[in-house]
Amino acid sequence: MSYREEIIFTNTGTGKNGKTNGHNKHETIGDNHIATSIDTPMRDDAFELSDEQKMEIIEDKFRDIMETMGLDLNDDSLSGTPHRVAKMFVKEIFSGLNPANKPKVSVFDNKFKYGEMLVEKNINMNSTCEHHFLPIVGKAHVAYISSGEVIGLSKINRIVDYFARRPQVQERLTVQIANELKSILKTDDVAVVIDAKHMCVSSRGIQDESSSTVTAEYSGKFKDKSVREEFLKYVEL
Repeated sequence: MSYREEIIFTNTGTGKNGKTNGHNKHETIGDNHIATSIDTPMRDDAFELSDEQKMEIIEDKFRDIMETMGLDLNDDSLSGTPHRVAKMFVKEIFSGLNPANKPKVSVFDNKFKYGEMLVEKNINMNSTCEHHFLPIVGKAHVAYISSGEVIGLSKINRIVDYFARRPQVQERLTVQIANELKSILKTDDVAVVIDAKHMCVSSRGIQDESSSTVTAEYSGKFKDKSVREEFLKYVEL
């Protein structure tokens, strides 16, 4: 039994008639911020509906949620909220779920023969925790060493933003960004570090507002201690 399976098994427990309490299992996964896969979990039919159809359904469902909580949607301030939330989900904070929104990245020959690491630091990163749908806010620091090709600097920011704009776990996000850069640049010499605050930690549960979470993915030459330390010196971590 793996460590992850052991956690779930130990905390699942049983309810009436000896049946497994699925809610305990789900709470355990969420409260421990456990990811289940490197790929974002998506159904095969995820894109059969258009964005407009998805927004219409979400608007209706979110109206039900608000009414269930006892809110008066006849109030001018609240009446448009279901539509605003639906639009925000589909067009903005979860737009990275749709491959059609993946940034188009062109590579160029490294004509300057620049052979040192290129570092893009303090990239704004706004994502959403997939366990509680609360914000993850922080900075991403990315570096690569060219194997003969380079990309425009802004494309690194766009790649970070694309993978961040979906329900995420920070470890997965870090790996997805690194894997995408390795694929585009045809090099393993990539490093990604993310330092972020999780609202599901600061606004609920333990309610710790001072802590942040740091995740890192190093590959290729960045596995070397001296190269990695040079990168961390640049980003001041």
